[in-house]
Amino acid sequence: MSRVLHFEIMAKEPQKAIDFYSKVLGWKFQKWDNPGMDYWLITTGDAKAPGINGGLGPGDPVKTVVNTIGIDDLDGTLRKVQQHGGKVVQPRGPLPGVGWYAAFEDPAGNQFGLMQDDPSAR
Repeated sequence: MSRVLHFEIMAKEPQKAIDFYSKVLGWKFQKWDNPGMDYWLITTGDAKAPGINGGLGPGDPVKTVVNTIGIDDLDGTLRKVQQHGGKVVQPRGPLPGVGWYAAFEDPAGNQFGLMQDDPSAR
């Protein structure tokens, strides 16, 4: 069974979003140490409590938060997405040192990310 493991927020002015969520929800932000990529990791609470953490990146905001689902076979899952009426909106690509990422839209238009762990991804 696959689980949601990450959410993502996009903001044209990341620092304003960081300030907002820090002050309103008490979330902690840490700049991700990945050359050439502006991205902040979000810690939403104690690791022992239920819930997930996320990330914030520069870009046009979307009307929904994108949840990322952890899967074992990214290519196989993308094939299933297309076979069952969904569409790939971001093809497979590496997140160096983390894994392989892609995004899809379900038949109703909801977007999700998919992540396959692979520390050797480049």
